[in-house]
Amino acid sequence: MPRARDLGVTIGRFAPGPLNAITDVPGVRIGHVTLIEGDRTRTGATAILPHGGNLFRDRVSAGFAVLNGFGKFAGSTQVQELGELETPVLLTNTLAVGRAMEALVAHVLALPGNETVTSINAVVGETNDSGLNDIRAARPTVAEMRQALEAASSGPVEEGAVGAGTGCIAFGLKGGIGTASRRVDGYMLGVLVQANYGGTLRLDGRAAPETSEADTDGSIVIVMATDAPLCPRNLTRLATRSFAGLARTGSALSNGSGDYALAFATTRGLMPNEMMSPLFEAAIETTEEAILNALLMAGDMRGWDAATRQPRQVRGLRL
Repeated sequence: MPRARDLGVTIGRFAPGPLNAITDVPGVRIGHVTLIEGDRTRTGATAILPHGGNLFRDRVSAGFAVLNGFGKFAGSTQVQELGELETPVLLTNTLAVGRAMEALVAHVLALPGNETVTSINAVVGETNDSGLNDIRAARPTVAEMRQALEAASSGPVEEGAVGAGTGCIAFGLKGGIGTASRRVDGYMLGVLVQANYGGTLRLDGRAAPETSEADTDGSIVIVMATDAPLCPRNLTRLATRSFAGLARTGSALSNGSGDYALAFATTRGLMPNEMMSPLFEAAIETTEEAILNALLMAGDMRGWDAATRQPRQVRGLRL
């Protein structure tokens, strides 16, 4: 299925990286476990690794931002306090957050060099995929989420109805995982989203095909990576700008939305404040494009609405 740029939808003024994906940032790795089973299971997990080493021993600077906090983002308070990541990030469904934390703890404890570790800040984001998934069925399991961590690799990133985006719905259409990247003043900026929210879809500022079935509620997790040498304070500022890209897609930003953004830097350093504006602009356009890619790559899906306990069909976006 075509991505936004394949269809002539070009967001913003900065050029994308070679893959137009978060993995254009050197060292970043993505892994998915996708569970599509029977009539009811439509869920999964997505792992984001800033590098392939022992992250607990070689931490990266990070910042975190919340637009509306109707959701769960485990580990966020320590990220805000210390400005760093000590585990990979796992994305999954709302009722699997506890199991995702267990998976991350097991993953970190098993790494060579961590034999004396006694405290781990597991970082987990979620959206609620119960519109297409039997979310009460306790999937993915801890073991399945560890598979996402172990499968993480560089290179092209699967998008749409994969990983943590398998059961997502956005604008009444099939949502999911999307990614994009930008080159900015010699640095790379990449974004990955788990799009599962409501509103009235707009494509590069234009009204999109009819989406009257869209709910206003729902959530999104935005994960941003860069090799620009940013301190935690400027990473938080960068994460906050991603919400402008979210708004440009037509998000309702409702009472029932959980809108979270996490940004990390793979290079340590201190870029001056006056050099941040191009990165801010790129964060906006990269987020917008990643969301459109999530929608375009998802396709149609039939699943199980856990609230109504009835089958449900959701169509994918077509332009």
